[in-house]
Amino acid sequence: MSQTRRAFLTASLLAASPAFAQPTGAARVALTTAQGVIVLELETAKAPITAGNFLKYVDRRLYDGAAFYRASTPPVGPKTSGLLQGGLQNDPKKVLPPIAHETTAQTGLSHVDGTISMGRHAPGTAQADWFICVGDQPYLNADSGSPGFAAFGRVVEGMDLVKTLLALPVDPERGEGSMKGEMLVSPVRIATARRVP
Repeated sequence: MSQTRRAFLTASLLAASPAFAQPTGAARVALTTAQGVIVLELETAKAPITAGNFLKYVDRRLYDGAAFYRASTPPVGPKTSGLLQGGLQNDPKKVLPPIAHETTAQTGLSHVDGTISMGRHAPGTAQADWFICVGDQPYLNADSGSPGFAAFGRVVEGMDLVKTLLALPVDPERGEGSMKGEMLVSPVRIATARRVP
């Protein structure tokens, strides 16, 4: 067997190996911070509008320099569950037009530990900000009385870092409305957001 043919067959076997293959309908993105890396797996088949929107920001490098800026945790007890929010905080120079709302009833996804979901005001207003669930957050799913939030992927590496960031100090005076007292004293900069194989 020629070396060229052997190399081709080896490459084909590696690509087909479960250790190297990504699920069909998924894309991975690495968020790199000074504290470490968080790798997301986006459900491009189940939530094509929402995952596609996130990838537009990644591919245009608009999340480079964005930040994790909000840690929402229960008012009492340890900061071991809640929501870690990141994004562009409505930077008018970087945000793209709002996207249609994909409910969890449509996608079949759920707000479980490690889920990434879009932040929004009313349905159909989501743009560039998102949050990661620490612990299961079923109240964020769609039900008969609420459209819920649009889950579109999950953390596959770096959940320990997410938990560390969630426990960072917050400023009791900063933030508006339900976000008051949830803004990080020192937001954590996202140096780069890139697709990964």
